[in-house]
Amino acid sequence: MGTALIGGMRHHGFEANSITVVELNASARERLQEYGVIVLAAPDASVFNSDVLVLAVKPQQMRAALAPFVGALRETLVISIAAGLHLADIGRWLGNSGAPYSRLVRCIPNTPALVGAGVTGMFAAPGVDAAGREIAGRILAAVGSIVWVDDETRLDVVTGISGSGPAYVFHFIEALETAGLVQGLEAADARRLAIGTVLGAVKLAETSSDSPSALREKVTSKGGTTAAALAHLTATGWHDALVGAVEAASARSRELGEQLGQD
Repeated sequence: MGTALIGGMRHHGFEANSITVVELNASARERLQEYGVIVLAAPDASVFNSDVLVLAVKPQQMRAALAPFVGALRETLVISIAAGLHLADIGRWLGNSGAPYSRLVRCIPNTPALVGAGVTGMFAAPGVDAAGREIAGRILAAVGSIVWVDDETRLDVVTGISGSGPAYVFHFIEALETAGLVQGLEAADARRLAIGTVLGAVKLAETSSDSPSALREKVTSKGGTTAAALAHLTATGWHDALVGAVEAASARSRELGEQLGQD
C-alpha cells in the first residue's frame, strides 16, 4: 500500500524530491528507486523534520517503527494506514513525558488503491487543523476517493464495507465465472463476462441518479430471467448473509484494535 501511495502521489504531481521513504529491506529500496524518490535505510534529520509522516507498516510492527520518533516530533502530521490500530495507542506510543501526540490521522484504504481506484475512510484526531486534513486528503486521494468520518469507531464499519469489501466482490465474480463454466462456457469467456458485468454495473451505479435498488428494479421484468435469479438469491438469504459478513468484519476490526493496542 505504501508503494501504491508513492506511485499515486507522483502521478498526481507530488515532486519526487519531496518524498522520502524509509525502507529496511534492501531489495525493496532498489525497487523504490524507479519512482525517483529519496530512499533511506533509516530515518535521518529530514524525516524527523518532515511536514507529514505516513506510517505504512504492518500493525504488529508499528511499535518498533515508531521507536525512533518517540518524543521527537513537534508539528509533523502523522498519517497511519495500519489496519486496526487506534489513534489513542499511536498517540500514546509517540508521546513524550506522558503527553500523547495529537496531530494524527487514521486511514482505512483498500487494495484497489493499487490501480488508483481505491476508496479510503479517514478520521482526524481533534489536534488536526483544516490544513492538516487537506494535505491528508490530498495524499490519500492520489490512489482513489476518500470519505471522512467524524467518529473513529466508524472506521470499523469502513473496514467491514470497503476495507474487506474487494474480497466480497472478487468472491461474487468467482461465483459468476463458476456458473458460466458449469453451464458450458469457455473459461476465458466466463471470466470476461463476469468481470465485464461487474464493471458495467458499477459504472452505471456510479453515474446514474437512481439508487441501486431502483436500478435493480429497472432490470427485473416480472416473470423474467432476472426475477427468477433474484428470487433464488432471496430464498438463500444472500442479502442478509452479506450484511452479516460486513458486521462480522467490523466486529473483528474492533477486536483487533483492542489487541493491537495492548502494551
